[in-house]
Amino acid sequence: MKTQPEPEYRHGSPARVGVLLVNLGTPDAPTAPAVRRYLAQFLSDQRVVEIPAAVWKPILHGIILRTRPAKSAAKYASIWTPEGSPLAVWTRKQAELLQASVTAHGLAITVRHAMRYGSPSIASELDALKAAGCDRILVVPMYPQYSGTTTASVMDDVHHWQLRQRTLPEIRWIRQHHDDEGYIDALARRVQDHWAREGRGDHLLLSFHGVPERTLTLGDPYHCHCYKTARLLGERLGLDKDALSLSFQSRFGKAKWLEPYTEPTLQALAKKGVKHLQIFCPGFSADCLETLEEIAIEGKHVFLKAGGQRYDHIPCLNDHPAWIDALHGLVERHTAGWAVRADAQPRAALLEGQRQRALALGAKV
Repeated sequence: MKTQPEPEYRHGSPARVGVLLVNLGTPDAPTAPAVRRYLAQFLSDQRVVEIPAAVWKPILHGIILRTRPAKSAAKYASIWTPEGSPLAVWTRKQAELLQASVTAHGLAITVRHAMRYGSPSIASELDALKAAGCDRILVVPMYPQYSGTTTASVMDDVHHWQLRQRTLPEIRWIRQHHDDEGYIDALARRVQDHWAREGRGDHLLLSFHGVPERTLTLGDPYHCHCYKTARLLGERLGLDKDALSLSFQSRFGKAKWLEPYTEPTLQALAKKGVKHLQIFCPGFSADCLETLEEIAIEGKHVFLKAGGQRYDHIPCLNDHPAWIDALHGLVERHTAGWAVRADAQPRAALLEGQRQRALALGAKV
C-alpha cells in the first residue's frame, strides 16, 4: 500500500526566519553551450526584453543564440576564477558572511542565496528554506536601485513558486536600498580604501547598468535612484560636482538607452584632460562580467586610447565588512517583529507543545 507523504506543517515546530539573497545570474561554465542556456533564460524574460514574443523569439533563437554565446563565453573565460564565476563566488560568500553575522547576534535566521537566471534557482532555494522550517521569508534582491527589469522580475519568480505551494510562508521583500545609510557608507568605505592604497585620482566615474530609455518614460524609478545614489555618495566622499560624474553601461540592441553612455564618457573625460580616472560601479553588489571585463578591461582600453594615462577600476562591494554590516542592518529592519532569538527557540517550542496538549484535553486557552 502506497503511503501518503507527511504534511509539510508539524505542530509545535519552532518559528524560524529565512533570508534569500537573489542576484542576477551567471552561466555554469565559460563555454558556448552554458552561455547559450543562460542567455536563453535571461533574454526570454519579458521583464528584460519588452518586445512581443512573436517578434522577439525568432530574433532570439534565429540570430542571437546562434552568434552571441561563443563571443560571450570568451569574455567569461577572461574573468573566470578557479572557484567559478566571480558573481557566483561573491554572492555565495555574502550569504555565508551574513549568516555568520546574524548567528553571532543570536538571531534564528537561515540565510541562503539564489540566482534569477541559472543556478541555484529561486524555487530550489525557497524549497530549501521551507524544508528548514522557515515560515517567514525575506527576499533580498541584490539590486540597490529598483527596476522592473530586475527587482520586479525576481518577485515574479517568487510568485510563480508560491502558486505551486499549499502551505505558504509569509513573504516580505526589500524593494530598493539605493539611499540606505549603511549601503552609502559601504560604498564610501570601498572608495576610501582604494584611495588609501592607490592614491586619489583626478576624477571618479560612477557607472551603472543601463536600461532602455522607454523604461523611464513608462514610470520606472531606476534612473532617479541611480542619480540619488551618486549624489549621496559624492556628498559622503566630500567630492565637488566637477570631480564626480555618472554614466550607464552595457547597452544592448539599437534602441536608445539611458544616457550618458559609459564608453563615450570615458573618451570625453580623457580628451577633457583627466589623466588619472577611477571608475566604480555602485549598482553591482558583486563583481561580475559587466564590471571585470566590460569596465576593468574594455573600459581601460578605451580611456587610455583616448589619451588618459592611468585608469583604476575600484572593486564592487563584494565581501567588504561595511557591506556585510549594511546587509545585516537591512535584514534586521525588514524582519522586525519576525526574528526570534536563537536562545528563545526551545522555550517557544515548549510553550507551543503545552498549548497543543491543552487543546487536546479540551481546555480553554
